[in-house]
Formats: sequence, C-alpha cells, structure tokens
Amino acid sequence: MTDNPFGGTGGFDMNALLQQAEAMQSQLMQAQEQLADTVVEGSVAGVTVKVSGTGELLGIDIAPGSVDAADPDALADLGDVIVAAYRDAKSRADEAAAQALGPLAGGGLPGLGGGEPGKPGPLGF
Repeated sequence: MTDNPFGGTGGFDMNALLQQAEAMQSQLMQAQEQLADTVVEGSVAGVTVKVSGTGELLGIDIAPGSVDAADPDALADLGDVIVAAYRDAKSRADEAAAQALGPLAGGGLPGLGGGEPGKPGPLGF
C-alpha cells in the first residue's frame, strides 16, 4: 500500500484507496462498539439517569426521600426532573460520541478532503 492513494507519479491507486476505506470502516465499527458498552449518568435533584454511549436509556434511580408520593405536585415535578436528568445524561453521551467518532466521522479519506470543516481538501471538495 502506498501512502498516496493517487500515486506519487500521477497514477491513481484504487487498491490503496479501498484499503484505507476498509481500515477507516473497521475503526468506526470499533468506536461504535465501545460507545454501546459505555454507561453515562446524568443527575438532577436526587434523580440519576443512566444511558449508553449511543443514548439508549438504561435505568433511572430515584434517591429515597426525594419525592413525596402523596403530593400530586411533587409527582408532576418528578417527571420534569427525570426529563432533565435524561437530557443531562444524553448530553454527556453525545460528548462521548463526538470524542470517539469525531476524527472518523468528519475526517473523510486522506487526500480526498473533508478534513477540516468549511475548508476544501486537496481536490477542492
């Protein structure tokens, strides 16, 4: 495999380009598997929500004594607190995903552009 998929002498090495694409796909799949195994928590007012690195809801823990079950207003507030805790956890999961997938999802293939957002690569796209 050559370092330059377009060949150093002006030729186009399609096999090198395909090998780079396969390597990137493998790295992306590994990062996605790691994210699925990651557990992230978000907490608000005695409620802790757990989500996976992909944002799947895994569980909700409510601290004893944080809600008066006989008070309808407290129960209504509990729903809002659970939503806020989920949003906190989901935000953390999104940050973890951006760190894990960012270089792979936004980088494109070397030499084909897409490396830096808003700037064209060597081929002009």
